[in-house]
Amino acid sequence: MKILFVCSVNKQRSKTAEDYFAEKYQAYKFLSAGTNLRICKREGTTELTEDLLQWADTVYVMEQKHLNQIQKHTGSKYYSKIRVLDIPDVFKYYDKELIRLLEDKLNFS
Repeated sequence: MKILFVCSVNKQRSKTAEDYFAEKYQAYKFLSAGTNLRICKREGTTELTEDLLQWADTVYVMEQKHLNQIQKHTGSKYYSKIRVLDIPDVFKYYDKELIRLLEDKLNFS
């Protein structure tokens, strides 16, 4: 199973999810990316591409706006594999509350 996590800049939420779950569930493949390409370029983080969307079996976006951005560029092509987690952009990398929310919303075992 290949899982892609998406947030705005791939620095806090989606990167935490990728790193945390990759350590915990080694039978799965996890990647993460950001939708704000300008800031991703500036910060040196992974930009969301259509190749990543094609690669993933399931895509978890942190907010509805990330789904909207994907649909703006790809229409409904990936809609069936995208899930919105409703996790706001208020967390730092590896924040304990962020990890608790991710654990509550996702179960890979």
